Amino acid sequence: MTRRRGRRYAFETINPLRTALVVVDLMQSYIAQTPCTASIVEPVTRLANNLRNAGGAVAWVYPAPMPSTNPMLEALWGASHLGKNVDETADAVFANGLDLDPADVVVEKRGYSAFFPGMCSLPEMLSERAVETVIIAGVLTNICCESSARDAATLGYQVIMAADANAARSDEEHRAALYNILRNFGDVRMTDDLITLIGAGTER
Repeated sequence: MTRRRGRRYAFETINPLRTALVVVDLMQSYIAQTPCTASIVEPVTRLANNLRNAGGAVAWVYPAPMPSTNPMLEALWGASHLGKNVDETADAVFANGLDLDPADVVVEKRGYSAFFPGMCSLPEMLSERAVETVIIAGVLTNICCESSARDAATLGYQVIMAADANAARSDEEHRAALYNILRNFGDVRMTDDLITLIGAGTER
């Protein structure tokens, strides 16, 4: 707040027509691995419905199947973990209870970030919609969501992380990732606050 001259948020208003909710890797298989992830389905759904109704975009990002052999990933994760992720992502389905709309963007990413050049077509798709602000939600807060938020900020988007619409394997990892975003890359807000912000933008 001191660095922002007393302002709690860098982005105090948004234009819903130029805003996209980007939901990263909210897959049913991930909920099985990280049960607390189930708690974010409801806030993600509320955000999606409110932003759609205000004329904004909703994008669902899913992970590409992992390669069966990848020396770099095998060195990082180990062969057994790499094999498990191949099985879990090959027939990936979105989490139970999510409400996808036919007008939503559904796109595959081939890396951690949905915004890394050449690894996902999301930036081009959002550019066609003149999107300026992205609200990041999904799993895991400190891996794919944080990676996406960092790259989105680098590309010039106004980035907001939805604190209660992201999930990690521990509270410590979750809070550390949100701190990193708040400190250097964007804003962090709760879902109810974001819905109010969307409504205020609609009334302008």
